[in-house]
Amino acid sequence: MTKDRHCPLVALHTSSPNAMRLNRLTRMSRRDTLMTGMAGVGVLAVGNVVAAEPATGADPELERFMKVSTRLTDRASLDPRIGKALYERILQSAPERKAQLSKLATLLESGNYENASAFAKAAEQADPALKDVIHDIMTGWYRGIADGKIVVYRSALMFDVTKGAIYPKTYAAGGPFYWTTQPPEVDKPTGAPALSPSKFDVEPT
Repeated sequence: MTKDRHCPLVALHTSSPNAMRLNRLTRMSRRDTLMTGMAGVGVLAVGNVVAAEPATGADPELERFMKVSTRLTDRASLDPRIGKALYERILQSAPERKAQLSKLATLLESGNYENASAFAKAAEQADPALKDVIHDIMTGWYRGIADGKIVVYRSALMFDVTKGAIYPKTYAAGGPFYWTTQPPEVDKPTGAPALSPSKFDVEPT
């Protein structure tokens, strides 16, 4: 006696070779999408962990140097890249500079000085030797020179003081033949020296 076998109905439109390949590709596409999504979540999780970690490697003494510099220049902010280069060159200029910079920063943190002049006067009164490191800081920012070497040129603050009236050498920021016209007037400085007189060796420019 022959046993009846159950034969399921097969839809012809899904059993064709093209349909089977399409179904297989669809399944692979869903799997790939799922795997990609899981990988993306993993990357975001790792990114959040990395972002949550505090930044390391920052030099606290360099940050103090920047605060002293902003006070001495009476500026709201200064370029930290230039500050880092100046700080490193000033430290190399003399073995006592590191201790002097630290002492200058401590003096700034311990008092409330309304401007650069008041801070510079207080520093010289606290220790006359601090006048030398103040000169180094001011020469660095305004002339772009530290330890006898040029650290920055175009971005030196001396050019910022007279911008719009005098252009740095080798830079022509005006139009054609701008030098034939009368330059604008620049207000004369009205401030008084904050430090006692010093002997400077100014190299020719």
